[in-house]
This record gives sequence, C-alpha cells and structure tokens, in this order.
Amino acid sequence: MNISEHIGNFKQEMKRRNFAQNTIDNYVSCLNVFFGKSKKDHPKNINERDIKDFLVQFAEVNTQRNYHSAIKKFYDVCLGQSDKFKYIPYARKNEKLPIVLSVEEIQKMFSVCENTKHKVILSLLYSAGLRVSELINLKWCNIDRSRMIINIIAAKGKKDRQVMLTHSIVPLLEKYWYEYKSKVYVLEGQLKDQYSDRSVGEVVKQLADKAGINKRVYTHLLRHCSFTHMVEAGTDINLIQRIAGHSNVKT
Repeated sequence: MNISEHIGNFKQEMKRRNFAQNTIDNYVSCLNVFFGKSKKDHPKNINERDIKDFLVQFAEVNTQRNYHSAIKKFYDVCLGQSDKFKYIPYARKNEKLPIVLSVEEIQKMFSVCENTKHKVILSLLYSAGLRVSELINLKWCNIDRSRMIINIIAAKGKKDRQVMLTHSIVPLLEKYWYEYKSKVYVLEGQLKDQYSDRSVGEVVKQLADKAGINKRVYTHLLRHCSFTHMVEAGTDINLIQRIAGHSNVKT
C-alpha cells in the first residue's frame, strides 16, 4: 500500500487545524506502523475487524489508546469515515496514581547536584511544575522577573498559562546565565539551539541514582511531585489546576 500521499494530506490538514507539531508527529508515527502492517490495497478497505485486530496487540492501555486516537483521526480527517469507529470504543484507562517522591528525596537530588545547568533543570521542573516540552521550549523572554512569573507559551493543547517564579531560583538563573551565556532558549544544546528532552531525562535519572533513590524517577514525575507537595501543604486545588494548565480539576 502506498500511503505516503495519504499521510501527506493528513499532515497538511492537521497543520491547517492548528494541531501541535508534537501531536502531528506522534500520530504520523502511529499511522506508519498501522498501515505498514496492513495487507489491504487502500485505507478505505481496512475494516472494523482489521482495526480491532491491530489494537488488541498492545498490552499497554495507554499505547493502544494512542494508536486508536491516531487512526480514528486519520479516517475522520482524510476519508470522512468516522463511522468506522462507531463500534470501536477506547480501551478503559488504568487509573494508577504515580508513586511520588517525598520532599526529603527531592532535597537529596538537589544536594547531590553540583552542575549549575542541571540544577536549573531540576529547579524549573519541580518548582514550576513544568512539562519537559515546556522546559526545553522556555525562552529568556518568557521569564518576567518584575512580576515574578514564567509565561508558558503554546503549551499542551496550544494553551498559554503563567506559573510562579520562586525567588530562590532567580540567583541560580543569574549564575547559570553568566556561566553558559545561552541566548534565546534558557536551555541550549552544544550543537543546536535547544536542549533535548532525552538529555533532560538523563540528567534527572542520573541525579536520582546519585541521591540513592530506589523509585523509578523520570521528568514528568517531578511535575507530579510538585503538585502533590502543594496539595499536602494545603494549597487550594483550584489554584493548582490553573498552575498545572489542566482544563478539569479532577485531573
């Protein structure tokens, strides 16, 4: 099956509808896998049974739901065949709460962190509750010291929001700038303008290992820790919702 033309049309239409580039790339990756495994000569000839047989192979529910969303969006956008999914409901989500770190464990990670750049990464992820994509896209012009806020531009769902800039981070950011002289983005890579999400993940994992933390530690966990610790400290849940950028307080 020659799917390149269909994928190209899909990407163009998704861009026209103002979907985030990360979402488009994710969907296209899923579609390439899906169509690559199909023996049908055209996407319109793939039936409900074919789609279900493909989705059932994914034991991880979130992975299956991700593929489900991509394929469903393709048939809606490119072929106008949304009815193809009329009897294909999403797999139920696993309602698992993340195992968060204690305040003491977060402090241990800070105490073993000697590199200024790594300390900035840890500080922004935890104190501001940033997603890793928000961190690597953060520009110096987004940090407003006069109002002590960080402007998060075009975050998840293309939404802007503001988070607190804690006073303790300001001297750290100043020290970091004098050491690294990054120009546009707060975090810049050695060979390109932006630091990569993989590099951020490696920094967080290394600090957790160095601090002797036995739990699975990853970048998004620090965001969970930030908001969990705020709840435990008595912060109003509606305020946390706004800071986190969630549309529903239940999240």
